[in-house]
Amino acid sequence: AAGYDGKDAPADAFIGPNGITIDPKGGLVICEHGNRRISRIDQTGKVTTLIDKYQGKRLNSPNDVVFKSDGSMYFTDPPYGLPKGDDDPAKELKFNGVYRLDTRGKLTLLNSEMTRPNGLAFSPGENFLYVANSDAARKVWMKFEVKPDSTLGQGTVFADVTAETADGLPDGMKVDQKGNVYGTGPGGVWIFSPEGKHLGTIKPPEVPANVAWGKAAETDAQAAMTATEPATALYMTARTGLYRIELSIPGIRP
Repeated sequence: AAGYDGKDAPADAFIGPNGITIDPKGGLVICEHGNRRISRIDQTGKVTTLIDKYQGKRLNSPNDVVFKSDGSMYFTDPPYGLPKGDDDPAKELKFNGVYRLDTRGKLTLLNSEMTRPNGLAFSPGENFLYVANSDAARKVWMKFEVKPDSTLGQGTVFADVTAETADGLPDGMKVDQKGNVYGTGPGGVWIFSPEGKHLGTIKPPEVPANVAWGKAAETDAQAAMTATEPATALYMTARTGLYRIELSIPGIRP
């Protein structure tokens, strides 16, 4: 199965692939829950493991990934791929981390205080990194200053929806060119201004878990999208369906 190379899938575990993105060289980068790694597939189909351990210990189950303009890779590592989560005997790390892998292959732990780090996205100028916390007991989006050395400053709560009772948790997210944040959460996709003001919520027929920018016009759906072409459609993945809404502010891809 995709995301897991073993013969016997662990019971009650989410073992498939999760967050994906395109790296600066055009490779497809995949967070694999079951294999507890981040892999890369190049244009020829060759699969390479980018990272699977921190200080000799296996990662929990990498969840989402994003690249900074300097080529470094930031990713989250909650325990969702382990059947018993934090209490699973196979869990080798005592925390759920946010990491940075630089272009030389050096892995740095940036934060180990979030209970369920999940989706992540940079602000337009890369001065800040937003990270979703998909914990039912603390449904928040955190905002971290990105320091000149690419590490993270002390995080602050960007938005808190813990009191919301609708289905869904903070999960995947994207940012538009004006710095507005689009984060899947309770009941739909929450839209926040760069200052954290709730601007509205997109509510598709199903509660979405992830979002991505793409083309808006259906007539252009089969044409290749160039890097300079404005991405004004927000695509939303849910349990059984894929949805799209056309917006007026272009997003930042990928």
